[in-house]
Amino acid sequence: MIKPFLLGALCLAQFSFAYAKEIPNDLNLNNTVSLSTFQKVPKTVIIKTKKFKIRIDKQPNGKYLYQSWNANSKITAKPSMIISDGELVPDGTGGNYYIVFNNQGHTYQVWRNYLTDSAKKAPYTLTVNDSNDNEIVREDGQVVKN
Repeated sequence: MIKPFLLGALCLAQFSFAYAKEIPNDLNLNNTVSLSTFQKVPKTVIIKTKKFKIRIDKQPNGKYLYQSWNANSKITAKPSMIISDGELVPDGTGGNYYIVFNNQGHTYQVWRNYLTDSAKKAPYTLTVNDSNDNEIVREDGQVVKN
């Protein structure tokens, strides 16, 4: 009677180990970054601010590509600026994040505003800081295409 029980328990343990999946280190539950944060980030988004149209694309290597045009230009035209190797930075646990790009001493940040203190807050905000970390541009943006 005990032999079949032990054999069954051993088989169950073997199958449990065979189908177990380890959570990768960068998505470990002990980190402050949650899966829900990354599930809300679109692969491509086009934003229009007062002065710019901005397109952000997630690249196959996991980095982000920033392209911008004058607000009156068509998105099919050649971009006036292209910056690669953008990094996604989570901001808290509510789903807000920003993508940061560096170009010739300037830092470009495109903020996604899920949780705000006002219902009228724009869904995106572009900020540009110079090499001395002085803010030179801050413009709210609306989604043109998601």
